[in-house]
Amino acid sequence: MATRKTPAKPQRKTGVREAQAQASREAILRAATKVFARYGYDGGSVEKISRAAKSYDRMIYYYFGSKEGLFVAVLEGIYQRMDEAEAAMALDMARPVEALTEVIRFVLGYYRRNPDFVTLLNTENLHKGRHIAKSVRAREYSSRAVAVIASILESGTAQGLFRPDLAARDVYLLIAATGYFYMSNRYTLASFLGEQLDAPEAAQHWEAFVTETVLRTVRQDDSTESLPPHEETQKWQKSPPPASRARSSSRT
Repeated sequence: MATRKTPAKPQRKTGVREAQAQASREAILRAATKVFARYGYDGGSVEKISRAAKSYDRMIYYYFGSKEGLFVAVLEGIYQRMDEAEAAMALDMARPVEALTEVIRFVLGYYRRNPDFVTLLNTENLHKGRHIAKSVRAREYSSRAVAVIASILESGTAQGLFRPDLAARDVYLLIAATGYFYMSNRYTLASFLGEQLDAPEAAQHWEAFVTETVLRTVRQDDSTESLPPHEETQKWQKSPPPASRARSSSRT
């Protein structure tokens, strides 16, 4: 009598399991980005993150080892996304003035479009950068950003347009600082200055001002003939707003 073979249970393919694991990990990262941006590092508990990700606490420890490991992954993720967006820019290095202008526009625009990026970096700076210091990838992204500036400056110097004594790091910091401070402090500055700094025309004016400032800094001479025109921003703040005038008059 022939014995009946028990049918083998269908085996789930390894590729399917890996895809599901990756999707679960990405869901946790997305949730953690929002939770940390809203509550900060201390207030962004594992429980809140797993609930937002519709996952389980144990999965956070499985994929990231600890809450700190997850926060580091979040920071690496926001840097990576900015790096990828910057890499997608089509820069013509043969036209260094235009290329540098495009980089300035990108950086300031990225900060405006991604407020969580600014908020998360503020959170990490409150912790004196102790979490991001443990990342092995963060420096890769900053080095790429500085390398782009270096290539633009090299082209501009070769054409006699830019000063030869410039450090790409310094120009990068000038662009990042003027864009980041404006966004990170926009609410307190709005109250202090009596102006709506997040209004489109205000942001446009600041971008034009930063662009002209950076280009004046890097140029070989003081000529402004080839600086990009910014006539569209001249209407902004021809006279100080009423609140500013009131404060000024009170001091005289």
